[in-house]
Amino acid sequence: MSEPLFRRIALIGLGLIGSSLARVVKREGLAGHIAGHARTQRTRDKSLELGFLDSAHETPGEAVAGADLVVLCSPLGTYAEIGAAIREHLAPGAIVSDVGSVKQAVIRDLGPQIPEGVHLVPGHPVAGTEHSGPEAGFAELFQGRWCILTPPPGTDEAALARLAELWRRAGSQVEIMEPGHHDRVLAITSHLPHLIAYTIVSTATDLADATQSEVIKFSAGGFRDFTRIAASDPVMWRDVFLNNREAVLEMLGRFNEDLTALQRAIRWGEGDKLQDLFTRTRAIRRGIIDAKQA
Repeated sequence: MSEPLFRRIALIGLGLIGSSLARVVKREGLAGHIAGHARTQRTRDKSLELGFLDSAHETPGEAVAGADLVVLCSPLGTYAEIGAAIREHLAPGAIVSDVGSVKQAVIRDLGPQIPEGVHLVPGHPVAGTEHSGPEAGFAELFQGRWCILTPPPGTDEAALARLAELWRRAGSQVEIMEPGHHDRVLAITSHLPHLIAYTIVSTATDLADATQSEVIKFSAGGFRDFTRIAASDPVMWRDVFLNNREAVLEMLGRFNEDLTALQRAIRWGEGDKLQDLFTRTRAIRRGIIDAKQA
């Protein structure tokens, strides 16, 4: 078992990501104590019952007291409120991080709440499933996946290195990225696919009843994969789209242009164009498999 990297880690939010992080931290011995906070008593009790926390706290302030690492694992829309609730309780020298999918919003909402001498190092483990809640977590979630850290200018190098080491010991590959660049990259690799999946599933639910039953019956034809993505936490994804709207709208505009070109090729029977497109996109899939990100 590894030497503890942190004396006390506080996790604010105990859903899929928070509970998975707690599980791998406990398994690898990365912290002396794991404290957690969730809004509901049921979630706090369940987390203690599942054994991945050492203590559960009713307020975020109580959870972060004495912690040398605080990780926000709640929806992006909660960050400003949580920041205000913990700022007076953060220990000098502590690192504050998160797991959100939009990084400029973290610096905007959480940055002003961080006291002098406390280090803000936003992070994004690019891993997940469509499930949520403390029961959904598992220690292997981050194994072989990327964790992107987006430190703002002037971030303490020792704090950055310490957090990167935590994610490496959790099984992740670590990438350092500028926050705005992160948001543009994730807009196309994650946010736009989710938006498309939500839209396709919504379109299917608006079909006549007879057709809709057949959609479900024959979902293995590709629709199934869209429903898996569209089953993701609605609150989390609402906040992602609201907080990364500029990058998402830019990518959505590009997608609409490409979709129009595809419509034209189908309408005019341009088989060569269709085959060329499908050949190029097939190569992308093979690249993802080769990179072990499938």
